[in-house]
Amino acid sequence: MILHIDMDAFYASASLIERPDLLGRPVIVGGAGRGVVLSATYEARRSGVSSGMPMGRARRLCPDAVVLAPDYDLYTQISGSIMHLFSQVTPLVEPISLDEAFLDVGGVCNGPESAAALGHELRDAVADEQGITCSVGVAPMKFVAKLASMSAKPDGLRLVRQDEVLDFLHPLPVEALWGVGASTQEKLHTLGLRTVGDIAHLPQRTLVRSLGQASGTTLHRLAWGHDERRVVPHEPERSIGSDETFGEDLDDPVLIKRHLLKLSDRVAARMRSAEVAGRTVVLKVRFSDFTTITRSRTLSEHTDVSREVYAVAAQLFDALGLQRARIRLVGVRVQGLTDRRLTSRQGKLGEREFGWQEADRAVDRASARFGAGIVRPASLVG
Repeated sequence: MILHIDMDAFYASASLIERPDLLGRPVIVGGAGRGVVLSATYEARRSGVSSGMPMGRARRLCPDAVVLAPDYDLYTQISGSIMHLFSQVTPLVEPISLDEAFLDVGGVCNGPESAAALGHELRDAVADEQGITCSVGVAPMKFVAKLASMSAKPDGLRLVRQDEVLDFLHPLPVEALWGVGASTQEKLHTLGLRTVGDIAHLPQRTLVRSLGQASGTTLHRLAWGHDERRVVPHEPERSIGSDETFGEDLDDPVLIKRHLLKLSDRVAARMRSAEVAGRTVVLKVRFSDFTTITRSRTLSEHTDVSREVYAVAAQLFDALGLQRARIRLVGVRVQGLTDRRLTSRQGKLGEREFGWQEADRAVDRASARFGAGIVRPASLVG
């Protein structure tokens, strides 16, 4: 049996931990101005607000909503604790994002009811330890478990036994299947297919003729409840990054570099929290006409030092030679990550015993005790 565990409105729920006064009110988490919605409470969702929606539209749909800025350090911390909890139950944990994961519990449960009981225990543990709720789907295969958790939202559990899979799947709309986006949905509707059951009972050769061999075959198999994909244990994240969309276009290099400093500081802090270091720094710049460019530079050594990440990002920006170009978004990303314990730094003649690396770790300790951002570069104060 496989569990799919999905936090309920994770980013919004996590943000409310420190704002209990907002419980029960419509709350939107995301970038201000021209940013997008990262998450919203169910009170805001009832007004039509959804993740990925432009913030301006979300505010029009729900004018009474309180908008909170995202706290990625908090989200990463809570997610790490939740994934650690899951790993105590089974080594077969496949995180899909910060707020959801698949667990293969076949080795620790002796049947559907046992797996469902474990799902309830994990829901209670997450609520008790983190103060947020989650929904759980229990099924014999991954994609049915995910659909089951969606049907259990919010704060519920849905068990789909092997002999119940087709009864559960066939009434669902075609877009419930993995791989059915807007374009494929339109093609299926053109064929008169509205439900998963319609796909299942259409001859596979007809589906292949319309969608192609790979897509047609896959959808037909999913419609009959066939999914052989296994739960793949977590692989280390290969990159960590952060973007920022400005409230209005910027053309002042000084201001833009301040944002690059803030992003570099955030990215490096996440790397240290994940105990990884990287070698390649990537700069992303999006102009007012939405044209986007990236530039990168690979260092001779791995790093997780905020100052070093920023130095490369600033050099990459200077190398663009922009003449007051209007910029809508900048981003910083570090790639080529590896376990920090497996890296070493070449010492330099006359180098101080303690430097920026130790300073960063002191900042991390202060942030863990007093809150993120309590210590930051002087140019970012105010």
